Amino acid sequence: MIRAFFKEYYSWYIQYGVVMAGYLLIFWLYRLPLGYFKVTSLTILTLLILQGFGNYIRFKKKMKILQEFIYVKELDQLHSPSEQAYRSLIIKLKEAEAEVALYQLNNQKNTEALIKMWSHQMKLPLAAMSLMLQTNHIDIKDYQIQVLRLEHYLNNLLSYLKFNQHSDDFRFQVCSVKQLVTSVIKKSSQTCIAKGISIAVDGDWQLSTDNKWLSFALTQIIDNAIKYSKPQGHIKVSIKEGSIFISDNGIGILEEDLPRLFEEGFTGYNGHEHQKATGLGLFMTKQILDKLNLNITISSQVDQGTLVVIQKKHSKQTKFSTSLL
Repeated sequence: MIRAFFKEYYSWYIQYGVVMAGYLLIFWLYRLPLGYFKVTSLTILTLLILQGFGNYIRFKKKMKILQEFIYVKELDQLHSPSEQAYRSLIIKLKEAEAEVALYQLNNQKNTEALIKMWSHQMKLPLAAMSLMLQTNHIDIKDYQIQVLRLEHYLNNLLSYLKFNQHSDDFRFQVCSVKQLVTSVIKKSSQTCIAKGISIAVDGDWQLSTDNKWLSFALTQIIDNAIKYSKPQGHIKVSIKEGSIFISDNGIGILEEDLPRLFEEGFTGYNGHEHQKATGLGLFMTKQILDKLNLNITISSQVDQGTLVVIQKKHSKQTKFSTSLL
């Protein structure tokens, strides 16, 4: 502790030595009695020792507070301007540390809740497949649909985790939106055939975007349209320069659910009723489209259908109405 004290206050003692050397030089040049010099030097040395002792007591107390620091309130015992500045800095660092810790804790809880939710969703197709095997009544098409559901849930989970860890993983290039939509529809062809759902696609848009992430967002929207469409239903995808319209004549969405569709974990009435939603598909879709500089708007009427509109940001918004449903 003493060594640390002298290391912090050594400049004081150097200054004392320099001043005494200067006094001695003056006394020698002017042939003054050295007795006065001795009295002056001893007086200043005594005052320096007394002040140094007081400084050492305060220094020891401060070091003890900092070394044993646990609670911010302990820093209230530091009073000098420099100590108060350090206190403010420490408080800011502690607050930032607390925010990071809280964010990590919430992120961990969200991830755990997500995995539990997704494991529940994956139990449904697994149970259906298991029942087919146990009863020896295996419908190949239905079995393929359950496998596709498992693949879809697993891809969503992996994409969500990857997006959370690398939310800036975007590679922009010009692509055909129609080709992306067609590719997404092909992946869901078995489900469409099983439910007798027809899908029409018209128009195109050469868009500079990230193929992978836009395809993921379109998959969420089209998958929802298929999932909540009635048997023998119809889905229409209309693509124009600057806009994508995806409409269906399915069960629709309750009006009170519409404002919360993009909230993380929100499943709404349809998700609870049909047990087909994880509450993260549209949340991720919104986050991804924001990164791709695209807006998404959803309008719906119960038992009439749903219309999803994707448009480029900062462009003149195309007016649409529920008559497209």
